[in-house]
Amino acid sequence: MENIVAGGQQALWAALLIGGVPLGVLLVVGLAVSILQALTQVQEPSVAFVPKLLCMGVLLAVGAPMATVVMQAFAQRIFDLAVVAGG
Repeated sequence: MENIVAGGQQALWAALLIGGVPLGVLLVVGLAVSILQALTQVQEPSVAFVPKLLCMGVLLAVGAPMATVVMQAFAQRIFDLAVVAGG
């Protein structure tokens, strides 16, 4: 039973490591764009969309190797837990 709980905890931690950084960066970019739009009174939807799209593209290009390492380590730990649970 503790292996299942440990596997769930590791899954949540891996999801936080992989998804938390892009979400945090996009939150900051979205806030900055919103403040800029409020100051300049430019309410064009593409002004809010394009910077977030570019930022996400850069994050995916830069962060993909880190995400791959996290996913490989998670898979290895889950397989190790399966071996321990199996016998």
